[in-house]
Amino acid sequence: MERERRTLSLPVEYRADEKPRLSGYAAVFGDVTEIAGIFRERIAPGAFADAAKRDDVRALFNHDANFVLGRTTAGTLRLVEDDKGLRYDVDPPETTWARDLMVSVQRGDVNQSSFAFEVTEEEWDYGQRGEMPLRTIKSVRLYDVSPVTYPAYESTTVSARSKEAAALAVPDESWRVSVELSRERCRLTDAASR
Repeated sequence: MERERRTLSLPVEYRADEKPRLSGYAAVFGDVTEIAGIFRERIAPGAFADAAKRDDVRALFNHDANFVLGRTTAGTLRLVEDDKGLRYDVDPPETTWARDLMVSVQRGDVNQSSFAFEVTEEEWDYGQRGEMPLRTIKSVRLYDVSPVTYPAYESTTVSARSKEAAALAVPDESWRVSVELSRERCRLTDAASR
């Protein structure tokens, strides 16, 4: 089997309850994306159900193993498959590069996510002549989830937010609330420092 990566563009969330946290959707069900101009692809609900419980998954920045944000076996990365897709919540390390990443997420410079995987079950639909085949991913082995600079799927997210924003958020619109609160917090901080 070959390891693959897919990137989506839902916002990443930064949360600052007691400790800073990043949250987002590494994958969203049902969205169709074109892969290398060769085929189309979508992810079926349930594709991550076993992997989220079984696999030793890392949270990395831009899929770079030198920038480990968290790990499921360490308890610093939590994965949940819900009705929307694969959601992750990670407690980043107290390192300079992780703090720099959090600033980039808060500013909105990094606001999308990705996942690295091997397909363990798939279904192909070759459709009509001249139409690109459609691959439906039904089950995977999961290696990492990553906030990323460039996504393949436009519907993923990553964001940074406070506990207050999480309490006010509507599930599908939570990233909008967190972005607005983060921007307001930055404006207040800038005004206070002048």
